[in-house]
Amino acid sequence: MTKVAALQPDPAPIVACTISRDVQNFDLLIEDMEAELGEGWGDLSFADAGLFLTQPDAASLEFVALAVDDQDENDLTRISGLIKQAKALGIKVILIAEEISPIALHQLLRLGADDFVPYPLPEGALREAIERVRNPNTLPALAGAQAVAAGHDGATAPASAPAFKATGDRDGVVLPVHGLAGGVGATTFATNLAWELATIDKKDAPRVCLMDFDFQYGSVSTYLDLPRRDVIFDILSDTPNVDSDSFLQAMLTFNDKLSVFTAPSEMLPLEIVSAEDIERLLQMARTNFDFVLIDMPKTVVQWTETVLHHAHVYFALMELDMRSAQNALRLLRALKAEELPFEKLRFALNRAPKFTDLNGKSRAKRLAESLDIDIELMLPDGAKQVTQANDHGLPLSDTAAKNPLRKEIQKLAKQLHEHNKAAEAGRS
Repeated sequence: MTKVAALQPDPAPIVACTISRDVQNFDLLIEDMEAELGEGWGDLSFADAGLFLTQPDAASLEFVALAVDDQDENDLTRISGLIKQAKALGIKVILIAEEISPIALHQLLRLGADDFVPYPLPEGALREAIERVRNPNTLPALAGAQAVAAGHDGATAPASAPAFKATGDRDGVVLPVHGLAGGVGATTFATNLAWELATIDKKDAPRVCLMDFDFQYGSVSTYLDLPRRDVIFDILSDTPNVDSDSFLQAMLTFNDKLSVFTAPSEMLPLEIVSAEDIERLLQMARTNFDFVLIDMPKTVVQWTETVLHHAHVYFALMELDMRSAQNALRLLRALKAEELPFEKLRFALNRAPKFTDLNGKSRAKRLAESLDIDIELMLPDGAKQVTQANDHGLPLSDTAAKNPLRKEIQKLAKQLHEHNKAAEAGRS
């Protein structure tokens, strides 16, 4: 009997646990935990977890995957206590959330969850979250590896926080960019306009920051080959305790000239921030930069009104198609119904018809007349060079300086800069 027992393999050590009301409600989580850890994990109910975390065996856990859904919102006090217990033992917490309210999610994340993954789990998301909690310093290296895979030539300067200190002596021009439909080029426009403004004057360049407020699919960091930093989530989840210095340190610079507040590293609900949170961020940005460009999500949310009130000009990008026309009409109706300053909207037509395309120009004119708007910006089609520049993480000025879209954005940047200089001169 002794020999037979000696031949039995030792059971795999338990290095992680799921904690949920019923783990069977999260079947994808079960599959991913088995794929990543084999038999080296266990599952606990909320009641059992509280008791287990008081036992000596709990000290061997690397992390817990805390899975909650909308039915658990009435039990937030107990769930919050479990997060605190785990953190007190030095155990990492990965929060798995399905359809819980932004307020509940915000509360749980602020208690110290180390990572967040939405449910149903995107493919590979749990593996990446486990990698991050095990090796929190690997994210920049992974971003660099992705840049190499994308074909980046490494010509840009290493990304770092802005070198200047927070001064609070500016009154920046706020320029949000809002795409009225998917794929209309809003992020490309915002990114390249920000870069043109940042490099408009070699001797006395304005301070420019670009803020990516699309917390779910924001791609400014991709277009400029910058890593997404976990500190962005920390800023968004606790704005009352953020000062201008920490706000600047959360940013990264592109080629030491453009300051960028990237989207978070994880997909977050757009309501993770309130109107008051956005107000604080914009105040810090305006008082430390001359120009503040904001890449907005296509979705209109509660804090869109806050951005609109701060905006000097609110760019609305569209294309010459029915979806853009209908969405422009919906947006105008919504703003007018709420008595919001819709007159700040400046409509820009991307992939506009060429000078010789008389039929296309006639269609654009009829579009403007039917919507009762002025299309003030006609942005030419930059063709494949735009996609290539974005994939390489570089602005058009670096990859295709003579591209017609780049020239039009450069001309707009010059106009904005000259207008701002004239306004400053008038105030002084």
